[in-house]
Amino acid sequence: MKKTIVLFLISLFTLQACNVNTEIVYHKDSASSLLTDIDTREFMAEMQAMTPDSLQQEKFKDMDRLPTTWTSMYDLMKKEGKLKTENQDTIRVLKKFFMKSAKEDNKDVPAGFSFKMDHITPKDYELIKNFNKDEKLPFDQNLFNTWDGKTLIINTDLFNVKNIEEVLKAKGSEDETQQMEGMMMMFFKNIGTTLKFENKIKSITGKHDWLKQVDDYSVKITYDLKALYDKDAKFKNADKKIIIVTE
Repeated sequence: MKKTIVLFLISLFTLQACNVNTEIVYHKDSASSLLTDIDTREFMAEMQAMTPDSLQQEKFKDMDRLPTTWTSMYDLMKKEGKLKTENQDTIRVLKKFFMKSAKEDNKDVPAGFSFKMDHITPKDYELIKNFNKDEKLPFDQNLFNTWDGKTLIINTDLFNVKNIEEVLKAKGSEDETQQMEGMMMMFFKNIGTTLKFENKIKSITGKHDWLKQVDDYSVKITYDLKALYDKDAKFKNADKKIIIVTE
């Protein structure tokens, strides 16, 4: 398991100028689904142009080992002989968590990475939280907001990138982890999360500069990394709690 995760993260977080877009869908039965796409095309094009042909195969070999079709963490662990648990709840969650890589059309160059979780229940989230303590996966923090099928309670303290920071710290040197702000500004160009609902939004209580309603069924959070690391950043709106009620 860890070999697969480390391989994925090394491939992802040694790149620069990444665009990270996450979509969380809130279902009427109190479950939710998540899809995260990491677009690395801009940086990969630059890196390929600067890398001699003789070194490109070595440079991209780790990325080539990642699946190019949606593959569950359960299947990846089983394939590697890393499936050590017989706990059915854990296995059930692993079967809902998928990852894959993408390549440019007609080119053998990585274009990005994606991972998704399908129809995660409140009970599943507790398992994911414990799982994430050991594996350090870059889950969007908003995944852990409270949703009961009708009302979403957003804790704006979760408008951060701590999970991504933890991944970088886990693989970086001591000097690098002490310069986390610079690393985040270097690695990531844009980070955004869209929250979608199956039912129409009835009301939104609370405001934050980074959260905007997109349409009758969705809102979007756009992270300002500069403001995130500026303790003196001034916000026009920064309520600690935002409550979205659906019909």
